[in-house]
Amino acid sequence: MSRHFLVTGAAGFIGMHTAMRLLERGDTVVGLDNLNDYYDPALKLGRLEVLAKYPGFRFIKGDLVDRELMSDLFATEKFDGVVHLAAQAGVRYSVTNPHTYADCNLTGFLNVLEGCRQNQVGHLVYASSSSVYGGNEKMPFSEADSVDHPVSLYAATKRANELMAHSYSHLYNLPVTGLRFFTVYGPWGRPDQSLFLFVSAMLKNEPIKVFNEGKMRRDFTYIDDIVEGVIRVLDKPAIPDACFDPQQPLPHTGRAPYRIFNIGNSDPVPLMDFIEAIEASLSMPAQKNFLPLQAGDVTETFADTRALDAWVGFKPATTVSQGVSRFVDWYRTYYQV
Repeated sequence: MSRHFLVTGAAGFIGMHTAMRLLERGDTVVGLDNLNDYYDPALKLGRLEVLAKYPGFRFIKGDLVDRELMSDLFATEKFDGVVHLAAQAGVRYSVTNPHTYADCNLTGFLNVLEGCRQNQVGHLVYASSSSVYGGNEKMPFSEADSVDHPVSLYAATKRANELMAHSYSHLYNLPVTGLRFFTVYGPWGRPDQSLFLFVSAMLKNEPIKVFNEGKMRRDFTYIDDIVEGVIRVLDKPAIPDACFDPQQPLPHTGRAPYRIFNIGNSDPVPLMDFIEAIEASLSMPAQKNFLPLQAGDVTETFADTRALDAWVGFKPATTVSQGVSRFVDWYRTYYQV
């Protein structure tokens, strides 16, 4: 049976791919995006052109912080579910533009929660981030770990989203699921992400910036794997955890219909190996400019995905070499280089 969904951030990287998967299986989707200029809006418009080919898609340009718009949208559309992917992204950008993160990631998320509460939405799935693990050094990162030491404002807002979601789930019995994404990459990716920056610079014969002297590892996760996890979780609304023990409370479940899951490849790749995969796909060496670790960055991410596997029977598996090759093919085609 076709269902009706709101996808916020539909002109974004993950939003576009998620909306497309829902449309391909026969659901209807309202996409919301403010088309801001954090990066080139032309890429966002290109994604919307892809989505516009589906008869079940309708786009609304609007901002999450517009309370009246959000209230009217939820009241009019009566969504079966919401996939909330809109946010001000970027760890480094949050160091110099903190108020933008408070507006979009906190006030905007509150408006989404209110819309879901006021209109009995069946399930809210929202984007959290591996950044919430902050300075943690125990690997792999588990949803059961404490996440009280963020090292960027971006990470702090994502953790705040998880806490806000729990309060609404507890107070109003609203099924909510948070997904901690780990270094998502692939076709139609964001221009501020490392893969996009590296490929763009190399094709222009420019040096690439390699932070922390290249001594980093990331749990790179291909976009198709991310979307598969999102869809499976969306189709299985959160329920109270019958085993939840308030004497020893875990942060990712509860007595409310509330869950948090990691979505990552569970295979952290050294940054230099990632660069080698790009060099192989482009058949050219990269000129490397080695730089110190930037403020807000962490040296390693590594997802424990056993909880996601147990919940929906899925574990990402696309290799970096496969994913990078697909991105390079898309990039060359899209930019005709």
